[in-house]
Amino acid sequence: MEKLIYLLWGDGTPATGDHLRSRLLSETVPRILEAGARGLSVNVHDAAAHPAPSPAPPPEGEAPHVAEVSVWLDCYERRAGVEDALAAASPDRAGYLVVESLYDDYGTTPHAPPRDWPDGERSPGVLTVALIHRPEGLGYTEWIRRWHGTQSPVSAELQPRTRYVRNEVVRPLTDGAPEIHGIVEEGWPSVGHVADPMLFFNATTNEELGVHVGRMVDSVNACLDLARLRSTTMSEYLVRTPGAGGSGGAG
Repeated sequence: MEKLIYLLWGDGTPATGDHLRSRLLSETVPRILEAGARGLSVNVHDAAAHPAPSPAPPPEGEAPHVAEVSVWLDCYERRAGVEDALAAASPDRAGYLVVESLYDDYGTTPHAPPRDWPDGERSPGVLTVALIHRPEGLGYTEWIRRWHGTQSPVSAELQPRTRYVRNEVVRPLTDGAPEIHGIVEEGWPSVGHVADPMLFFNATTNEELGVHVGRMVDSVNACLDLARLRSTTMSEYLVRTPGAGGSGGAG
């Protein structure tokens, strides 16, 4: 199977997000499944995710990415039906072929039990979806070493993540897609864990918070172009677990 990610942009308001979520789940999802998707997830910035501030919002005047639709197909070239369904949902979208690394899943960290909810139901907590870029002048091999070998374990140590999915972008699939090198999905126990720096960095004192933030900033600066980093909080819907055969059970 191959994983495709489609990003949708919008105004980022809760009302618009609720409308988009409803349309994606009720209209777009059935069409994508009919088009042959082996797996499908929908993440959207709706009212339930809105109280959690984005860790890296876009600058004023730039529209945020407000939804992420991940589709698993046998072959990325057989995506016409998927893109037709998404075109009906949003005119402002871009698609990418990616390589996924499921670094942590529900139940593999101390911050969440194993998944026990069925496909299609909203996941507990809240998700952040970040668009990342390799710093100019940093070679590909060194970038991967720093991102995968340093940043991933450092953030796992310092933050209360419930799920962590790394998506390295192989190439864009749609005309005019913005340049993006990676798409990172991180799950958190609650809206409060994103809103409160003490919770976000697993700190119990201001001194400890300063130490953790300093380590994180150093690690991130070494592997990401912070000026281009964009992050949006979203609600997560694992619609069809890849490899579950469409049974609808939790995976």
